[in-house]
Amino acid sequence: MTKRIDLHMHSLFSDGELLPSELARRALKLDHEVIAITDHVDWSNVDTIPAIQDAIDDINANWDITVVLGAEVTHAPCESIDGIAKRAKDLGAEIVVVHGETLNEPVTPGTNRAAVESEYVDILGHPGLITKEEAEIALENDIYLEISARKGHCLGNGHVANIAREVKNKLIVNTDTHSPDDLITFDKSYQIALGAGLSHDETMKAIVDNPRELLKSRGIL
Repeated sequence: MTKRIDLHMHSLFSDGELLPSELARRALKLDHEVIAITDHVDWSNVDTIPAIQDAIDDINANWDITVVLGAEVTHAPCESIDGIAKRAKDLGAEIVVVHGETLNEPVTPGTNRAAVESEYVDILGHPGLITKEEAEIALENDIYLEISARKGHCLGNGHVANIAREVKNKLIVNTDTHSPDDLITFDKSYQIALGAGLSHDETMKAIVDNPRELLKSRGIL
């Protein structure tokens, strides 16, 4: 059975409901190979990123799942995104997500552009009505675009899939998990990608090849 990789999840160290250990345990039981805990940060709390590193080390040493320390820069001023992302990386975050211009929240216009222009960003989460120009910059800077399983954020999935196909961006399917019910199986991630308009081959790249490639390119796997 192919195992899931999900690089956008939250623990109770931001607005998730679970401790890192319980989040990892539930993901393991749903056949996840790798998860990234990407708790929300701005300048108020970015320095707390290392707080869960000991828990991550404990999980990785004892269970058959890899947990990656990450961060999601969320609702920060566009002018601050690059600096916060750099600080997150300096503090040990191996995956940095930026909370993109989802149709479901009042994200500041220009957030997508600021994210894809940053050398410290790995994934643009739920980017909503991303423009072709922004997608081209993301491709140039090796930033992956997210197909989201989360309610509300998923409203832009079809548009993101169409733009990515045109530009040849690398897509990745993430859950943006906050609660136990947000976790999904491999089969469910496959259905979500198909529902976004991806073909079978495109879907397998988004849920298998691309996340693994991202992790390898960042030296994580």
